[in-house]
Amino acid sequence: MKEISAGGVVYRTRSEQLEIQLIQDRYGKVSLAKGKMEPGETIEQTALREIVEETGIRGRIVAPINVIHYQYEHAEHGTVDKEVHYYLVEAEEGELQAQVEEIRGVNWYNPDEAWQLQQESGYDNNDDIVHGAFSLLGIRI
Repeated sequence: MKEISAGGVVYRTRSEQLEIQLIQDRYGKVSLAKGKMEPGETIEQTALREIVEETGIRGRIVAPINVIHYQYEHAEHGTVDKEVHYYLVEAEEGELQAQVEEIRGVNWYNPDEAWQLQQESGYDNNDDIVHGAFSLLGIRI
């Protein structure tokens, strides 16, 4: 079975300072807003919908970052091949509001803090995604 998800690295600029959005997932790990594609959606629509649902922020896709692939075991379906498409997304409107059914929290961080949190308590396969977003934004870490 194959499952496609999409999400993004959301950023904004406030008072000349770039900020990166990170979520804390239900397992307490640092992560990025993402979720499963629904019938009739494009991958881009999935990414933007999931970001709004999980974080309350509406944004626009600036550029694709990368696609990650992994497998996990599902109770009913057995081994699932998961494909997650990540985009660089600029926040346009909305107030941060964590979708408590899905995640524990969401916040904005300066790039140094965001990278440190990703290193300390993020998922290894998100390192390349965050790094890719930083490259697109011209941030050196």
